Amino acid sequence: MTSPSSESPDLVEIARAVLEGTQASVSGSLVERMEITIDEVTPERIVGSMPVAGNTQPYGLLHGGASAVLAETLGSIGSAVHGAAIGKLPVGIELSCTHHRAARGGRVRGTATPLSVGRTLATWQIEIVDDEDRLICTSRLTCMLRDAPPGN
Repeated sequence: MTSPSSESPDLVEIARAVLEGTQASVSGSLVERMEITIDEVTPERIVGSMPVAGNTQPYGLLHGGASAVLAETLGSIGSAVHGAAIGKLPVGIELSCTHHRAARGGRVRGTATPLSVGRTLATWQIEIVDDEDRLICTSRLTCMLRDAPPGN
């Protein structure tokens, strides 16, 4: 298993490139529709946020599926950083979410940190908090790292 390290200039450069690529490719995507912003991408953590407004269920609470989208987005970006370093692309294979409390307004912020990053699997823990830093949701995403097609 490889452990992430900010000491590695290659991973830091890859993280910058993944962030730029993500920002350039959100047009028309679910990330854009949900107004998710990616605020930080490093080998050790991915941070992003989204508004509660527009991502609610009929009762005015943050939709659990919206939390899942934010979690999978952040964990997938982290897996892309580590996969790119070894010529692989991430494919999500499992996502689990535990919803701890409701959010009714403001923004929620997710922070993804790696639990295990290897040559074939990458597993990330994602914690989502509200504007008052209260825990809204914890998630775990596992991505399979598949060989990248030539030219990617």
